[in-house]
Amino acid sequence: MSQGASHLSLLTPSYKTLTPLTNPREWFRRNPTPRGSSLVWHPSANPDLGEVETLEERPGGLALIVVLPTGSFRDGGLEALGILERCRPHSVLPNHARPEPEDLAALLSRPPAHLSVDLVDYLLWRGVDIDSDTRHLIRRSVELSHKVKTTTALARGLYLSRRAFGRRMKNQGLPVPSHWLQFSRVLRATIKLQNSSDSLYKVGTAMGYPDGFTLSNQMMRLTGVRPSEARALLGWEWLVESWLRREQQDGRLARPLLKPEPDCVASYGIEGERTTDPAKLSR
Repeated sequence: MSQGASHLSLLTPSYKTLTPLTNPREWFRRNPTPRGSSLVWHPSANPDLGEVETLEERPGGLALIVVLPTGSFRDGGLEALGILERCRPHSVLPNHARPEPEDLAALLSRPPAHLSVDLVDYLLWRGVDIDSDTRHLIRRSVELSHKVKTTTALARGLYLSRRAFGRRMKNQGLPVPSHWLQFSRVLRATIKLQNSSDSLYKVGTAMGYPDGFTLSNQMMRLTGVRPSEARALLGWEWLVESWLRREQQDGRLARPLLKPEPDCVASYGIEGERTTDPAKLSR
């Protein structure tokens, strides 16, 4: 990939500007990726394979918005769709010469059409390779999380005993069933917070929590993120990444995550500090 002709930009909180990245691999190596960020890709009609590889191997938690070009890429059929699938975009926009950061931010906060499917796809992209039966259980757990509050009720909805459910998760090296349920509820609450002006109390009680304080405590315990931050940092991939890192650190995720960028670990609260310093973003 040409060092001076990147089609990539970075959208970071507070979502007011786009920072061009002429050497994204080097930038990722030197800078922690701020949570809630997204890459914005304007591919050419014949995308550079180096750019595609960079996007495939981008740090975990970093969303991708693709702005389609005119011409053959748009009309390229299965080949073009395959390139997009490899890159796992958060959103795909029709051709637009210069999308406004505020419009891109609105896309970033938009609720996923199929949260359960997108979450499992994210896990696979991060290298959590699980069998088809377990994928089904995780998808159903996310789907049921909007109406069940206990692991017993969740297991019943999956037609499993709690013991069998827990044994399957343990054998796969995955977090315990209660954490899948709790995190799914926290993830739904975060998406609601980002897409409404409702108070934390109103969002919490609507999600089945007794109050906003309980929701805040559970979110902080699982992800290290407070609701005020979850509302301000748009998107959902970064929150999943924060949770996976926390589960891995505590030994409940006994699987390595692919594409670990050492200098990006700090952005997920494991060590060091995050940065949104424009001086660092421009390096």
